[in-house]
Amino acid sequence: MITKIYHSFTFALNGLKTTWKEEQNFRIEILIGAIVVFCILFFKFSLVETLFSVVAVTIVLISEIINTAVEDLCNKVQPEHDPIIGKVKDTMAAFVLVSSLGAGIVGILVFYNHFI
Repeated sequence: MITKIYHSFTFALNGLKTTWKEEQNFRIEILIGAIVVFCILFFKFSLVETLFSVVAVTIVLISEIINTAVEDLCNKVQPEHDPIIGKVKDTMAAFVLVSSLGAGIVGILVFYNHFI
């Protein structure tokens, strides 16, 4: 049982390492997440502000991981240019963009509260 759990964590950490190594946007999003954590501590965000901020950053990171997995799968299934695969990749990029815009809106609303 413990061995199975250990292997599950090992596989998950390998996925994070791969995403970190291969995806520049993921590294940028991690940096932004670290800045958000610093701001949470520095500006003494309320529990609700902290919750919204952490959830927003987490959603962006999850979106990037899913995007990476789907893009890699698409590249494996169809290495040549294909309009349907292109549509899937564009849709996944839109998924990350929408989650990032949502996180940005959360950030603006939370920071606005500290600067008025």
